[in-house]
Amino acid sequence: MLFLEKGSRSFLHDRQLGCSLALVAGAVNVAGFLSVGSYCANMTGNVTAFAIGLQKGQAEVVLTCLALIVSFFAGAMLCTFLVNAGRRHGQKAIYAYSILLEGVLLASLDLVQLFWLPPSGHNVLPPLGLSFLMGLQNASVTRISGSVVRTTHVTGMITDLGIELADWFDALRHPVDPDQHARTVQRLRLHSKIIACFIGGGMAGAFGYTLWPAFFLLGVGLVLIALALPGILANARPETASGRSASE
Repeated sequence: MLFLEKGSRSFLHDRQLGCSLALVAGAVNVAGFLSVGSYCANMTGNVTAFAIGLQKGQAEVVLTCLALIVSFFAGAMLCTFLVNAGRRHGQKAIYAYSILLEGVLLASLDLVQLFWLPPSGHNVLPPLGLSFLMGLQNASVTRISGSVVRTTHVTGMITDLGIELADWFDALRHPVDPDQHARTVQRLRLHSKIIACFIGGGMAGAFGYTLWPAFFLLGVGLVLIALALPGILANARPETASGRSASE
């Protein structure tokens, strides 16, 4: 799931990756909003709030939204630096390491918030940290899938779903190439499942954070670590290191 890139990936690889990380992104986005009142995976909303804040002269809103956007941007840049460095060194598990890093940092952020930050009041670290990690995750998924899959926001996926659904309906009236129709059906299934997983993750985040606010992000971080470990362990096996392809 975290080895193959772009043309080497199958529909199954993209579906597993997209659904797994969309669940995480949906949960983190909702938990971030419930904890600090900011959407940490939705930069469209933050850009809108930034513009409104400018018009109304709300300096705190403007600075908060700008900081969230920059943090998301920085996370995407860090992912790119890591992936490029990994490629230069022939590291097959670089994407697994990126997701592992996200999981470790997310769990660490929860522990820092729990033990070191004041229990009340607005703290800038949690929302900025979550935005940074969502940028890291979205860039990882975008690079490994060749821009087929994104997991931290649904705007583009709903657009793709609308296009693919229209193509599917159109093919019922006007015959098309069977291979093209099969690809449309595959992408329709892929994006509909990722959207459903993002919604499901959001629901899990709403209920989970309400029940366990102190440890919810720690749990999500452990889930990410569990997703990354199979690829890292597979990369450590002699047969994988010698060049044979891995299914992960």
